[in-house]
Amino acid sequence: MDRVDETTEIKAEAGAQVMAAASRFRRICVFCGSSKGKKMSYQDAAVELGEELVARNIDLVYGGGSVGLMGLVSQAVYSGGRHVIGVIPKTLMPREITGETVGEVKQVADMHQRKAEMARQSDAFIALPGGYGTLEELLEVITWAQLGIHDKPVRFLGLLSGRTY
Repeated sequence: MDRVDETTEIKAEAGAQVMAAASRFRRICVFCGSSKGKKMSYQDAAVELGEELVARNIDLVYGGGSVGLMGLVSQAVYSGGRHVIGVIPKTLMPREITGETVGEVKQVADMHQRKAEMARQSDAFIALPGGYGTLEELLEVITWAQLGIHDKPVRFLGLLSGRTY
């Protein structure tokens, strides 16, 4: 099996683990980078995850940006006819929205409100590659689960290791 087939298989397995019971999830929050990353596999994963959400009739909640992996996953879901909810702090709008947005964009005051609104709107969470912001969002929802604030599934799609966490 070559590297491309292996990566595709890993991504499909990760998506299946989180979305095994499609009827259980109406909306999934995807945390990911506002840049496209250094590897094409990151971009491919964002598009393929978006397509998988569409195939399972699941709407997207995400960080609201039109750039990077956020833009790719949101465009894939929107183009597939599903509802897209972007949640973005006012201060990030000039940096993360460059061009046309898709779906519904909810403007909030700050990052804390962004995370709270994304969590409120979602039935589960998936993190794609990203930077410190993605990591911070992921850790916060994991912490909330640990504290009993929610009991929603949280998964990290680890493209480098070939494992889903």
